[in-house]
Amino acid sequence: MKRKTEPLTGLLKYEHRTIVAMTEIYCRNHHKGEERVNKLCTDCREFVDFAEFRLVKCPYGQVKPACQNCPIHCYKKDMKEKARIIMRYSGPRMLVWHPVMAVKHLMHAKRPLPPLPKKKRVKKIEDEKSANRIEATEV
Repeated sequence: MKRKTEPLTGLLKYEHRTIVAMTEIYCRNHHKGEERVNKLCTDCREFVDFAEFRLVKCPYGQVKPACQNCPIHCYKKDMKEKARIIMRYSGPRMLVWHPVMAVKHLMHAKRPLPPLPKKKRVKKIEDEKSANRIEATEV
């Protein structure tokens, strides 16, 4: 399930690296017998790809809050549960495997919530002449 996405930059890229590191720890200890590509089984790779896609589409952009504090729920229900399981397992182990990343992640979770971004809406402007033509043909 590979989706085309824009390349991540700045804080979003670091957030993605954190998700990948946590998923690698989880996958290494829970999916031992499965075939892996880049340290992840296909199920975990699907989760990481989904997380990357959601990060790209995040309306907050570079001021994104930690997902646990975010008022916008953009993950599917099953993926949200999988993220919770992975982070619950990997969180304490991140201090051993990636201590700097773990501390940065904890500090990021303590940041205040930024204001909600304004919705991007496209206004539809109807052309009166084309509307009149349609009405004329229907009569």
